[in-house]
Amino acid sequence: MKVFRILGIDPGSRLTGYGCVDLVGNQLQHVCHGTLKIASTSGKATVSLDDRLLLIHQGLSEVITQVRPHVMVVEKVFFAKNALSALKLGQARGAAILTGKIHGLEIAEYSPTEAKAAVSGYGQADKDQIARMVGILLGQKNFVTSDASDALALAICHAYRLVSQPVAAASQKPSLATQLSSGKKKRMSLAESLGVAAVIKKR
Repeated sequence: MKVFRILGIDPGSRLTGYGCVDLVGNQLQHVCHGTLKIASTSGKATVSLDDRLLLIHQGLSEVITQVRPHVMVVEKVFFAKNALSALKLGQARGAAILTGKIHGLEIAEYSPTEAKAAVSGYGQADKDQIARMVGILLGQKNFVTSDASDALALAICHAYRLVSQPVAAASQKPSLATQLSSGKKKRMSLAESLGVAAVIKKR
């Protein structure tokens, strides 16, 4: 059975999360996850921004070389506390995207809201809720940082988009999303398909 490997990246100038999953047919399998600790998260960073961007490139290059994904999924820029934070985040994203392209990867991008909705069915779920849902979907219990679970959520989001595409031929086995959404106008999230989305919304 064909395996499609997806590497999710939650970029940051101090912490960059990564999470990799395999899409095997219509099933998700956890490959790995972790966080690149580029600089201290408390106080003023002692590593210059240009050096941090290089560390992001080097760290992600190592991950890509080890897991050999088919596609890299990167979180889009979203609201930041101030213009400087947004600028640094944008530069971290640029370093991640450039690294992916250097390694010949296709790049996909999703907003945090899109990833949250795909995983939990609720676009405003908080980081703890997303980590919990990612754990349920992939059989993982503990994440050292939310950056890693957010990165896995991005990878899961892309996998869901892939299986949501129409089947290529009538004889092909219907995809997971096709089976779940049959006869329904509203697309279901992976969490809703498992009957656990309500837990997220009610908290």
